[in-house]
Amino acid sequence: MKSKNPYLLALILVTSLFFLWGLTYGLLDVLNKHFQEALNVTRQRSTLLQAAYFGAYFTIALPAGLFMKKAGYRKGIIFGLLLFALGASLFYPAAEMSSFSFFLLAIFILASGITFLETAANPYVTVLGDPKTSTFRLNLSQSFNGVGSFVGPIIGGALFFSEGEPTTAETNNLQSVQLVYVLIAVVVLIVALIFFRTPMPEVKEEEKVESTVMKAETTLFQHSNFKHAVVAQFFYVAAQVGIAALFINYCTEKGLGISNQDASYLLFISLLLFTIGRFTGTAIMRAVPPNKLLGVYAIINIILCAFVVWGSGKLSIGSLMAIFFFESIMFPTIFALGVKDLGKHTKNGSSFIIMSIVGGALVPVVMGYLADHYSTPTAFIVPLICFGIVVFFAFSGYRVKISS
Repeated sequence: MKSKNPYLLALILVTSLFFLWGLTYGLLDVLNKHFQEALNVTRQRSTLLQAAYFGAYFTIALPAGLFMKKAGYRKGIIFGLLLFALGASLFYPAAEMSSFSFFLLAIFILASGITFLETAANPYVTVLGDPKTSTFRLNLSQSFNGVGSFVGPIIGGALFFSEGEPTTAETNNLQSVQLVYVLIAVVVLIVALIFFRTPMPEVKEEEKVESTVMKAETTLFQHSNFKHAVVAQFFYVAAQVGIAALFINYCTEKGLGISNQDASYLLFISLLLFTIGRFTGTAIMRAVPPNKLLGVYAIINIILCAFVVWGSGKLSIGSLMAIFFFESIMFPTIFALGVKDLGKHTKNGSSFIIMSIVGGALVPVVMGYLADHYSTPTAFIVPLICFGIVVFFAFSGYRVKISS
């Protein structure tokens, strides 16, 4: 007896990838504060970790899309996993040398592998089934990315920081970083082997087009929903990454006696809220149109950002944590609405939307500058503006239109 969904196994395997890169992203935000102390770098310089990580998306996404257009999703995933493992393994010599620059190289290579995975996995999930439920499927798979994201700070908080304020000896100890990333490299290689030995269906996107407005011959940039999604994703990722990168700094600088380790656990709780938001948002989308839920959540986050910038005490920290819940559905929803009805352009469209993740490389550096020269709360004016761009996409830019 055949399965009702012939793509179920492929969907499960691809969803496991979302957890893996979510884990590395969750660790990245803890590394920011750890390297500020262990390697004596400023807040602005520490955000170069985000620049290296998300800069890889900008430089590698198009080559990844071209690779998969010729070789298919499965080979693209395997190649991405191998790059992922290589980058993780380079953390070992980087820690031996106590070199921040070497860490940046390792992060860039690791993120290059993840770029291949994201360029493959996000559109692959949208075409593994009924086009009408593509946004739902992607949000469901991305929920496991959220699980990985909140596990990362637990590991980082427990291993990278000691109770209370770290001593000089502790801050210069990078052995825990070595251990974590070597283990990640091993796990990723095992996953690559599983994909190598498992047959995966290749889906032709042109057969999955739902809309009646699709013309026989169109170019990618004639699709207005795609163009607006590139812009919206740039600013959304900029907000998400900047908020998480300066989260620990914000909490420890509020004068509430919060230590680095305490703040990393608050980040864990925030990312847990993010994960809960993904699952609940996915469920709500059964009854509420995805674009409307996206717009309401973005408006709420603008209000929460205002409390973070101008509020004080526990209320401001609670507002900062709540942002994670309401930003949870934004990436997969923008992505799914952006590639909707692209047909044969889906792989290329996916590459451009993944490239727009470079917002996470550029804007946090601006936030780091504002934090160093003014204050950390002032820096959160930037994500407030970014969420405004998401509001426009949610209520207008998402519409599928083919320009002449």
